[in-house]
Amino acid sequence: MINDLKRQLGHDAHPMMQFIKYGTIGVMVTALHTLIFYLAGYFFFPCFKPDDIVFRFLGLSVALVSEETRALNASICNAIGFIPANVICYLLNRLFVFKPGRHHWTVEFLLFFSIAALCVIIATATQHLLIVHLHMQTTFAFLINITISLVINFAMRKFVVFKG
Repeated sequence: MINDLKRQLGHDAHPMMQFIKYGTIGVMVTALHTLIFYLAGYFFFPCFKPDDIVFRFLGLSVALVSEETRALNASICNAIGFIPANVICYLLNRLFVFKPGRHHWTVEFLLFFSIAALCVIIATATQHLLIVHLHMQTTFAFLINITISLVINFAMRKFVVFKG
């Protein structure tokens, strides 16, 4: 029983189990990133519309700022959430999902972080455009941001950073 659990949690687990572990870690770090994003956006860098679905649901009022300021602040909040979420994501993926060894751990970390940074830049630029030009609620623009990052990150991490 314990050996089976160790095998399932290890790097040599069945590909479906690896994907489940990757998804579970992804949900956890996305929740962390989202929590940091919302806290920073509410308390420090206002980036939500007064009618934002999350704040309407919670019954909280938000500061009214221009679309440009809202988009810029959303980008700042995204960057603030990105760093701790991706450090934790790297550590958990290295421990439980992907087999390390293609690169030295420092190169592996730099590749992992660089790919994540590229993804977050692309996704944040998209988020910015959705807020400024389509006047989309920050919550919906952020969800699109997360989706873009997820798709690109998985493929790049599996085939470039770690041993496929």
